[in-house]
Amino acid sequence: MRLQPTAPLLVPRESTEDCRLGGYEIAAKTTVYVNIWAIGRDPETRGENPEEFRSERFMENPSIDVKGADFELIPFGAGRRMCPAIHMGLANVELSLANLLYAFDWGMPDGMKNEDLYMDVQPGVAMHKKNPLRLVATKWGVRDQLIAISV
Repeated sequence: MRLQPTAPLLVPRESTEDCRLGGYEIAAKTTVYVNIWAIGRDPETRGENPEEFRSERFMENPSIDVKGADFELIPFGAGRRMCPAIHMGLANVELSLANLLYAFDWGMPDGMKNEDLYMDVQPGVAMHKKNPLRLVATKWGVRDQLIAISV
């Protein structure tokens, strides 16, 4: 969700008073757009190689909260106007992903390597990949699942 947000910008916000944001003076009543696409790729907040998925990042800083409290990771927005369906969205993603990982072995098509994956997106209001992701799902049989569980 951090690397592939649905849209690159959050809903516009308006400053209620004069403030300073990222070294810029923002006057009261100014419309501000938050670029979550850029925040998710910022080496200053995400560390080295921000475009690489590393789950250890959450263990290095266990206080990071995906629910909008930490500005560096805001897939559902933040503040009063954050997505009201955040809990349903997270539960649906977790359940769907768990079922897919449980039921299938995943691999790349024959001859394809990690370097062949292009995560570039087309510019626009919605974030669509320039090239579709390709994976091969091999269904586990019930017998294979029982053997794996018993081992």
